[in-house]
Amino acid sequence: MKKILILATLLAFLSGGILPLFSEALSGREILRRMQRNEIYGSMRSEGSWIIRDRFGTREKTFKVYSLGTEKTLIVFTNPEEEGQKILRVGNEIYLYFPDAEEVIRIEGSAMRDSVLGSDFSYEDMTGQKDLLDSYDAILEGEDTIEGKSCYKLRLKAKRPDVVYPMEELWVDKKNYALRRAYYYALSGRKIKELDIGEVRMIKGRAVPVHFVMRDLLKKNSQTEFIISKIEIDVPVDEKLFSLEELSW
Repeated sequence: MKKILILATLLAFLSGGILPLFSEALSGREILRRMQRNEIYGSMRSEGSWIIRDRFGTREKTFKVYSLGTEKTLIVFTNPEEEGQKILRVGNEIYLYFPDAEEVIRIEGSAMRDSVLGSDFSYEDMTGQKDLLDSYDAILEGEDTIEGKSCYKLRLKAKRPDVVYPMEELWVDKKNYALRRAYYYALSGRKIKELDIGEVRMIKGRAVPVHFVMRDLLKKNSQTEFIISKIEIDVPVDEKLFSLEELSW
């Protein structure tokens, strides 16, 4: 009888611990850590598009993105209207380059809250979500189902006054720890943005969101669909791309 119990315990351990004896009680912080592991890469190259829908109609922006870690990101727009425009983020600093004016502009102060090319993403969105573990306390509120996926539901409360969103709600896939939905709140408690993940792709053992929709609830009937058509992670990326000298080339 003891041999049967030992064998059953071993099989449960090897198959992921399905017996209650070995079930893992995860904290909100650990779930958040596993989610962020999917989203932080040593380096990344990608191509994709934004489809912006609002009261002005529908517009599409295409782009290429290069990044090193969490501190350096370069976006190069390739659609005809904005071809050659660039957004460079180094740490919390953001710079814009406009080829027609041959000018580099630093974004700061209240301008950080401005929309990026009329989309539902702000410049703050590009700087404020690099390390949620340092910025928020994560509370596990329970479980929920999003589009047929069983998820952990987390509530994040800011540790510091300088974060973009004082509170967030996240739904994290229990199977692969991919983000499936997020709500973002103002200090007043008002929900101001919603993010829904439509597709997650497994790349080098990581669950990477490649299709999602952001809605700015402060705008009427506005949403931005974000589609990644090509992505490579942990590949060589030239660090010179992220210098101000290279930005105007």
